[in-house]
Amino acid sequence: MDKSQRPLESEVGDFVMLKVSPMKGVKFFGKKGKLVPRYIGPFMIIERVVAVSYRLELPDTLKNVHDVLHVSMLRKH
Repeated sequence: MDKSQRPLESEVGDFVMLKVSPMKGVKFFGKKGKLVPRYIGPFMIIERVVAVSYRLELPDTLKNVHDVLHVSMLRKH
């Protein structure tokens, strides 16, 4: 097993944190600046789409964000 990669195995109903992209000019999450949190949430997993993608239950404030996310954008809560 590769020690630099950590597998994220989650079940439906688990809670995960969503990584906020700190790229300049991206305002999907409504947060910008130096002191914003790197992860927001927790959000519940509704469905496992494929082996590396999950559908999350996002609130209405994040309606511009796609609800199917790759495991690299998630962290267990």
